[in-house]
Amino acid sequence: MAMTDPVGDLLTRIRNGQAARLDSVTVPASRLRSNVLDVLQREGYIRGWFEEELRPGVKELRVELKYDNGRPVIREIKRVSTPGRRVYSKIRELPRHFNGLGISILSTPRGVMSDAEARAANVGGEVICKVF
Repeated sequence: MAMTDPVGDLLTRIRNGQAARLDSVTVPASRLRSNVLDVLQREGYIRGWFEEELRPGVKELRVELKYDNGRPVIREIKRVSTPGRRVYSKIRELPRHFNGLGISILSTPRGVMSDAEARAANVGGEVICKVF
């Protein structure tokens, strides 16, 4: 069966993995998922991720989850833009989550980046998710 929201699936696997206190979770590989994981790693929400090849042409991503004193670093991870409702934001209208403690991940013409990086580059785009 075809998956209609691959990024939503990635976020749900991370959320479920942290609820079960797993060290890592695996997701099917895609370029958008890799870019989202790059942003999460740069911002310090996950320990890291790497790509594994199951067989020729089939890859998956292993995401190493991060904990602080036994508690998940990611308290909330929520999809904003869905396949049925795309949410776009100008850079001036981009909201700050949890008074600047959380981040938004955006897909911009310059690539996938956090809201702070988008403000520095002065570009807006599609709001993929918000993380706290």
